[in-house]
Amino acid sequence: MQFSDDVIYTVDVAEGEGILAAALAQDVPVLHQCQSGSCGSCVCHLAAGKVEMRKDMSASLLKSEQDAGMRLACISQAFSDSVLDFDYDSKMGEKGPINVTVFIDSIDWLSDDVIRLNVELADGQWFDFKPGQFAQIQVPGTNQVRRYSMSSSPEDLPKIEFLIRILPEGLMSDYIRDTAKVDDALEIEGAFGSFFLRDISAREPHIMIAGGTGLAPIMSMLDAIRKKNGIKPSILLSFGCLNSSSLFHVDELELRTDWMPTLKTRISLNQGEAENNIIIGNPLQALQPSDVTAEDTVAYLCGPPGMISAAHSMLEGFGLKPENIHAEQFVASE
Repeated sequence: MQFSDDVIYTVDVAEGEGILAAALAQDVPVLHQCQSGSCGSCVCHLAAGKVEMRKDMSASLLKSEQDAGMRLACISQAFSDSVLDFDYDSKMGEKGPINVTVFIDSIDWLSDDVIRLNVELADGQWFDFKPGQFAQIQVPGTNQVRRYSMSSSPEDLPKIEFLIRILPEGLMSDYIRDTAKVDDALEIEGAFGSFFLRDISAREPHIMIAGGTGLAPIMSMLDAIRKKNGIKPSILLSFGCLNSSSLFHVDELELRTDWMPTLKTRISLNQGEAENNIIIGNPLQALQPSDVTAEDTVAYLCGPPGMISAAHSMLEGFGLKPENIHAEQFVASE
């Protein structure tokens, strides 16, 4: 197991044993969370050997990602001596997730079905994350948790912001819509996920694609880039919602284009009429091959699985290297 800081671990894996289970038992700092193939935190790249994912378990990896050598360690087994690459620093997994208490500062309705949840850490507690990662929030009065990406940046701590889609029915949706109030206490755990902003270089143009509340981790990334010293990379963000009643954060994105001269945004709606620079279609239809201006372009994608799969294929067709495409699928909880 090789990490981006050149730290290498050799792991003995028994026949039929899951790779992640073996690695954790041998103190290898692999990022993980669900251990069932759904969250994608333990994603890695097969550099050599034969490692296959179990066919009897659903996986968040797309077929195209698996064909490109990506694997989820939690549901993978080794059939030969193998080499797995993890594209993050080995220190990332050494800390492990923590549990903290936060208090609700405000709940703001941004559209017909999206709210902004602002919380603040309890006194004496701390929580750390990288832009793009997610946390688990326990639904009050239950033992159930829901996963949401932070839309604020680490520099905003001890305040944390989430963008949450409110469903017609659902444990968290019902709580927020019917019960939640300012100063309520929430228990959160994190941070989780291998979808996070990599080292920023002004030489590498960025393309970001977000569907609906998939904008949350992208907002965290944008604000982290904005607050970082030095020359900023060129960034193209394509963001889309279903229709005008579900559209949100237009003003917030306009602010960021004012603050960041290297940022350009394209906003699209699947339904409606083109007006005020709104494009009719989905976020992918707003992109063209000419938007890729360099072979080392980096992409960050967040949204529903269908969008992520299509975006992967499209961006690779535009010339992006598969290893430069980072994605997070938003899947509704059962």
